[in-house]
Amino acid sequence: MINRSFQLALLIGTLILLLFSAASAQSSRPRRIRPAAKPAEEPLLRPEPKPSPTARNNPNAPLINVQPVKPVVNTSATGDTSHAYQLLQQKQFAAAAKEAKDVATNYPNDAEAWKIAGFAELNLKQYTDAAADLEKAISLQRAAKQEDPNTVDALAQAYVLSEKFEQALPLLVTATTRTGAQPDASMLYYRALSEYKTGNVAGAERTFNSVVKLNPKDSLSLFYLGQMAVARNDLDGAVAALNRATLNDSRMASAWTLLTSVYLRRAALSTDTAKADADYLNAVRAGEGLIKVRTDAEALTLFGQALIGSAQYARAAAALERAVLGSEAKGVSFYLLGVAHSRAKNFPKAITALESAAAKTPDDVNVYRELGYAYEVSKQYAKALAAYTKGSNLAPAETDFKESIERVRPFAK
Repeated sequence: MINRSFQLALLIGTLILLLFSAASAQSSRPRRIRPAAKPAEEPLLRPEPKPSPTARNNPNAPLINVQPVKPVVNTSATGDTSHAYQLLQQKQFAAAAKEAKDVATNYPNDAEAWKIAGFAELNLKQYTDAAADLEKAISLQRAAKQEDPNTVDALAQAYVLSEKFEQALPLLVTATTRTGAQPDASMLYYRALSEYKTGNVAGAERTFNSVVKLNPKDSLSLFYLGQMAVARNDLDGAVAALNRATLNDSRMASAWTLLTSVYLRRAALSTDTAKADADYLNAVRAGEGLIKVRTDAEALTLFGQALIGSAQYARAAAALERAVLGSEAKGVSFYLLGVAHSRAKNFPKAITALESAAAKTPDDVNVYRELGYAYEVSKQYAKALAAYTKGSNLAPAETDFKESIERVRPFAK
């Protein structure tokens, strides 16, 4: 500032000296005689000057017409985010998000404002908005070479929770491989989930196993490990993982559902009767866990199937009667109900259920096998013949239908 004042004073002094010198020179030098002006050069003879754009015909009008303008956004400075941060800490997420967004509107280059807004929106489960604001925060942080790991992790979570797994995965790899830092189990889980959803099943399995090592009670990771074991037909591995998942979280309906199905599948494939019977009983146990948390038709149908497998026909019928109560009941539920009643030798109820199953799923060959048998035992031979014939038409290669047809034909009148 002192240098500028000195330079200004020096400049003024120089101008005064130049003017003084010019005046002195003019008084000492001979004067030039100015030639007479031509008429065209006389100012009064020249064309009238055009009015300036600001001139007005009205003498009372202002010289400049002032128009209102929008306030200029400050793109260089940063605002005060302290109160927004305080609201965030107090878990007043909606208020924190609003205040931080207001700051960001006036100071769009304020990374902290975008960050607070993103964190608040993440807690409000506004995942798409959170991702957009956290993207801006990270972009500004990177431009300033001040990238914040917490912001990276929050953006990764926002991507996962908004199902943008491809965008999430690079950030999650960064978050779980930082030098000198133990990876966080929740971030590892998000990474495993993103790998699974983007088709890297082998990588997902490795990462899910890493999660379980850090947190043996992570039921979601155990569920996915069970699901992947089923996909590669490793039923024993699936049973082990899903039993751990349901032990850690007895409210996890998806794990109970899959575990019941795996037990039923393993029992059906087993050539060892004792092992098959044990698996059917285990399927019942898993089904009991399932209906404690879900009592919809699908859960009751699966439970009823397990009870049929373990020869608990009365219990199966009771469960399946509940499954077929609604107007949206499916043919498979009626079919299993018919099987349960048939095995319990309650053929009138079996016939009623199986007729409903045939109406809902007319192309299910198994329905006609059971329905024909129930008719035959009830000595309704004509109906039995019709049911067996329908089944034979649907499955011409099934020899048991042909045998049944020949058996009842003589009695069908």
